[in-house]
Amino acid sequence: MELFWHRRDLRAADNVGLAAASGAGDDSDRGPAAPVFVFDPSVLDHASDVRVRRLLDGLAALRDDYRERGSDLLVARGDPEAILPRLAAALDAERVVWNRDYSGLARERDAGVRRALDAVDVAREAHHDAVLHDPDAIRTNAGDPYSVYSYYWKKWTDRAKEDPAPAPTEADLADTDRLAAAADAVDGADASGAVADGGEAATLGAAVGDLPTPADLGFAEPDATVGPAGTEAARERLDDFLDEAVFAYEAERDYPAREATSRLSAFFKYGEIGVREAYAATEAAMAEAESDSRPEDAPEQVEEFQQQLAWREFYTQVLFHNPEVVSENYKEYEEGIEWRDDPEEIAAWKRGETGYPIVDAGMRQLREEAFMHNRVRMIVASFLTKDLLADWRHGYDHFREHLADHDTANDNGGWQWAASTGTDAQPYFRIFNPMTQGERYDPDAEYITEYVPELRGLDADLIHEWHELSPTQRANAAPEYPSPIVDHSERREAALAMYKRARGEDPDD
Repeated sequence: MELFWHRRDLRAADNVGLAAASGAGDDSDRGPAAPVFVFDPSVLDHASDVRVRRLLDGLAALRDDYRERGSDLLVARGDPEAILPRLAAALDAERVVWNRDYSGLARERDAGVRRALDAVDVAREAHHDAVLHDPDAIRTNAGDPYSVYSYYWKKWTDRAKEDPAPAPTEADLADTDRLAAAADAVDGADASGAVADGGEAATLGAAVGDLPTPADLGFAEPDATVGPAGTEAARERLDDFLDEAVFAYEAERDYPAREATSRLSAFFKYGEIGVREAYAATEAAMAEAESDSRPEDAPEQVEEFQQQLAWREFYTQVLFHNPEVVSENYKEYEEGIEWRDDPEEIAAWKRGETGYPIVDAGMRQLREEAFMHNRVRMIVASFLTKDLLADWRHGYDHFREHLADHDTANDNGGWQWAASTGTDAQPYFRIFNPMTQGERYDPDAEYITEYVPELRGLDADLIHEWHELSPTQRANAAPEYPSPIVDHSERREAALAMYKRARGEDPDD
């Protein structure tokens, strides 16, 4: 018997650690595996209403998958350093197995669990699963981690990729009686292992398949619709995308009104589909692209999507080697950046009331759907940091609170890219014009009017000229929609001066 600890890998298929613990697909004498998920208070301290709801939906799908395989999911609450040794003892497990996570917080947690298991002589084993190439696998010729994506990509795409890991069968998994007995042994134990009188002082809990509500965990149901969860939904979404949209990916992906992106980000964030499975599916699409039935540039379109998988791993290795970037600039400026940080302007940005239609549409999509199109994420990030001159950390924290697909490595990398403080970031003098971006990527204002109802019925040209209209023209056209809160041209010059001062240069030069 082995205990498998799920974290950001809410799936049974293509799960490297689970396949190893259960002995799935091989002739080893390992297994069966007892799967467990632990609601860790130290991790929940960094959670949000949206992400807890999405997590619970993913866990429900995982539990149902295990039930179809004749097993179930152990669900525990408390410190994993206390819970996992107890569960291992109750199951008489030979070892505890998990897949690695790469953030600083996760590595600290895992180090504590390793020490706790060592103290009771329980073997443990960790696997690389979330990425195709672990964060130490691809380095420069000098042996350093990469800080420039284009060079990283060249090596990433040349490296061989592993096949998807086999999924466990019923014989590879612990039966529900064993799981129930283990849960009973842990439920109601305090941190020292004693059973609290009447359960009143209990700090640990465990059950078979019983998931808490958000309220049980100290969270509220979000106002946003978080979208589907689970491996089946992820596969359906991937199949739909690779059936057609991927073959025009590079040409179409920047247009938010079009169904041109994969929308797999939340599934990857919670590990509901394996990256090896997804990559293998793109390779099958590549083979189709090279056939006569597709446009000549179809293979390049598929490769462009594969680059998005590589970007995920590039930012993962940045975070792995530089855990401080969660709260600090990757790139330091000689004099430091003097952010304006106007609270009223930041609040208007969060509400989607800046008077810049494409920005407001993105912020309102975030509020309604716990998601934002990638091109629009770049636009709103540029607007916050280079029009409002606000510290990127305000935006990162807001995204962390409201995105269902929040991923520390990806979101941090994206925000620091926009703010020109990150690795391989855009130059400080590259400043998006929000009106030009809206006109270019939403020419008919379809996306804008989907999320900004005040502008519905207006001609698209009028929407894209909103910043140029007089107060009277705006009042006549859309009286409930705000005027621009800043002048982009003026703030662009202020941003250039701010960055020049940070670089130790004369802003007047």
